[in-house]
Amino acid sequence: MDIQKSIRMASDTGSVLLGHNSSVQSINQSKPKIVLIAKNVSQDVMIDITKKCKLAEVPYYIFEGTSMELGSICGKPYPISVMSVLEEGDSDILNLLK
Repeated sequence: MDIQKSIRMASDTGSVLLGHNSSVQSINQSKPKIVLIAKNVSQDVMIDITKKCKLAEVPYYIFEGTSMELGSICGKPYPISVMSVLEEGDSDILNLLK
């Protein structure tokens, strides 16, 4: 599975929320199918997001790239620390859960 291709496809054809604040709001409503977290986020953000995901029973995945790489993959010219996938579209991103 090509994770980068799956992320790009999800952001292009699915419904995603980008950023810490938007993702926290979606997690609190148990809406995301999966949450991706860049590996270089601050320890506080990592703890906050993972704790909220566990409490809301929302699966999460630590993306092995940086927030700048995640932003680039999503076609954005800025870093993205957290990405919530509400609808996967044509991607196979939910295979990360297996």
